[in-house]
Amino acid sequence: MSDTFKSLRPWLLLATVAGLAATAWILSRTGWSDVLAQVARIRLTGFGLFCLWFMGVFVILGAAWHVVARGEPQGRVWLFVAARMLREAAADLLPFSHAGGIVLGVRLLTSHGVPQQRANGGLLVDLTTEMASQVVFSCAGIAVFLATVTGGTEAARLRPLILGGTLVMLAGAAAFVVAQRAGLRLAGRVAASVLPGAAAATDAILAELRAIYDRPGLVLRAFAFNLLAWTGSALGAWIGLRLMGVPASIWSMLMVESLIFTLRSMAFFIPGALGVQEFGYLLLAPIAQIPAEALLALSLVKRARDLAIGVPTLVCWQLTEMRALLAR
Repeated sequence: MSDTFKSLRPWLLLATVAGLAATAWILSRTGWSDVLAQVARIRLTGFGLFCLWFMGVFVILGAAWHVVARGEPQGRVWLFVAARMLREAAADLLPFSHAGGIVLGVRLLTSHGVPQQRANGGLLVDLTTEMASQVVFSCAGIAVFLATVTGGTEAARLRPLILGGTLVMLAGAAAFVVAQRAGLRLAGRVAASVLPGAAAATDAILAELRAIYDRPGLVLRAFAFNLLAWTGSALGAWIGLRLMGVPASIWSMLMVESLIFTLRSMAFFIPGALGVQEFGYLLLAPIAQIPAEALLALSLVKRARDLAIGVPTLVCWQLTEMRALLAR
C-alpha cells in the first residue's frame, strides 16, 4: 500500500495544485470581493451553527459504519464516528485522496481493539451502502433537474457531466459488490504468495462479509443512515445559504447538492474535489436561480468547515499515534 501511494503521490499533488488554481480562477472570474462579501455575512455564530450541523451528519455516518460492525457494543459508536471523521479529514485535507482516508479510518478502529476483519468487513459494506444511497439521492436530484430545466447552455453543459457521474457511481457500486464476492478472494491468493497469512486474513474478511449480508436488516439500516446523511448534507448547504441571508428553496438546494455530489464522484482522484465543486456551483447558479457569488461563497464556507472540523481531527489522531508510539 505504501509503495502504491508513493507512486501516486506526485500525481495527487499535481491534481491538488491544479484544483487550487482552478478554484482561484473561478473565484476571480466571478469577483473575489463579491464572494468574500457573501462569506462575511454568515458571521462567526452562523459558521459555528453550520459546523455543528455537519457534526450531526458525522454522527449519522459513524452510526452507518457501526451498525454493520457486528458485535461492537452500542457505546463504541463514538469510536466509529471519530474514524469516519478521520476518513473525511484525510481525504479532504491531505494529498491522499479517499483511499488514504479509508486506510487511516480502519487503522484508528484496529488500534482501539476492533478486530481487523470486523473493521474491514464493516467498511466494505458501509462503502457499498454509501454509494448505493448516493445513487438513489443523486437520481432524485437528476429527476428534479430534468423536470425543471429544459434548455439553456448551462443545462447542455451539465447533462453529460451529470450522466457521466451517475454512470461512475453505478459502476463503482457494482464493482464493490463483485469485489466483495470474487475480487477479494483473488487478491488474497495473489497476496498469499508474497505475505504469509494473507490468505487466512482474506478468508476472515470474506466470512465477516457473509455474516453481515446474512443479516439484511443491518445492511438496510446502514443504507438508511447513509441516505439520511446525504440528505442532511444537502439541507446543511441550504442552512448555510440562509445564514448568509440568501433566499433559496429547499428543493432547489437538494437538486444543486445532489448534482454537486455527482460531479464530485467523477473527481474522486482529486483531493477534496478542488475546483470541481466550484465549477459545478458556477454552472448550477443560473439554473437554480441563485447568485453565483452566493454559491461560490457557500463553497468557501464548506472548505472552511472542512478545516475547522478536519484539522482538530487530524491533530487528535496524530497525538493518539504519538501516545501509542511512546507506549511501545
